[in-house]
Amino acid sequence: MTIVSSNEFNTNQEKYLDLAINNQVFIQRGDNMLVVQNIGHYAESEEIFEPDDDFYRSIPMTEVQDRIVGYIQKKYAK
Repeated sequence: MTIVSSNEFNTNQEKYLDLAINNQVFIQRGDNMLVVQNIGHYAESEEIFEPDDDFYRSIPMTEVQDRIVGYIQKKYAK
């Protein structure tokens, strides 16, 4: 397990992504922490994945943007 700051990760991304193949890498930014870990193999460019249940539950990016803008406007409408 390795813990690095977001600045250190940005400076040495290749090093920490290679390290994440065999170890967990935690990226810390303020009070937030993100875990980078190997979840299998990288997809080859020829691999095609079939849609799964998560795909069919997804929403279009325009709807995501509308929701985010609406949330921000509501949050800061004082």
